[in-house]
Amino acid sequence: MTQRRIHNLPLHYAVSGLIALVMLIPLVFMFVGALKPNADVLGDGGSWRALIPLDPTLDNFTSAWERSNFGRLLLNSLVVCGATVGLGLVVNSMFGYALARLRWTGRNVVLAIVVALIIIPFEALTIPLLLMMTELGWLDSYQAQIVPFIANPFFIYLFYSFFLGMPRELEEAARVDGAGAWRTFRSIIVPLSKPAYASVAILSFLMTWGQLLWPVMVTRSESVRPLPVGMSVFQTLPPLQWGDIMAFAAMMTVPTLVVFLIFQRAFVQGVAAQAVKE
Repeated sequence: MTQRRIHNLPLHYAVSGLIALVMLIPLVFMFVGALKPNADVLGDGGSWRALIPLDPTLDNFTSAWERSNFGRLLLNSLVVCGATVGLGLVVNSMFGYALARLRWTGRNVVLAIVVALIIIPFEALTIPLLLMMTELGWLDSYQAQIVPFIANPFFIYLFYSFFLGMPRELEEAARVDGAGAWRTFRSIIVPLSKPAYASVAILSFLMTWGQLLWPVMVTRSESVRPLPVGMSVFQTLPPLQWGDIMAFAAMMTVPTLVVFLIFQRAFVQGVAAQAVKE
């Protein structure tokens, strides 16, 4: 079986490389289009030359930044994503640890509710959430974009499953030394759970960074509008400049690539750890 797997490695690498290439082509086209003069962005759409900037320029980035007020939109997205990811890591990890390790009345019922909530699409909750935000007077604010997404049942379950796989001997040793549940969690569990935290941080950032439906419903002014909503507005502004639109999309994509590169190793370790446990 091992010899057969070795013989199949070239085929696996070839298929993986082909899939990666297909997924990278739109990304390459976007960055190349952002570097082309506006008149040339769609000029070679049916040729391989569409993927090569023959006369590169950064004018599209300058124009998109100024026309869309990109700096303000970027700040709004960073505030919303930073608060959602940061607070979410604290709340979801503590909730997951309580479900995995602590024993309390109603624990199994709460765990069943968390699992059930994972399968409910967010679109089914948008109208009740919108009514709640209206009643609280939170429309067109940062908190309307942050608070509903701090606790996430999917991330709670990820932490729960990760904590279940950790050896109990570490916690028992900490309790022998006099550490309580909070001290054990803070000093023992958290440092050993970096892969889980990195995985949840990346997934939460990607979900929040690209969210469009909810911000469209709760934001009205540019002062709190995030990048996805800003882009949907920008691409309708006359004159229609495809180079500027590509530059906007490229600038919006860069932070996601940076975040993934920073947490890449821990993310891969977290995925591998979950795969081994399965």
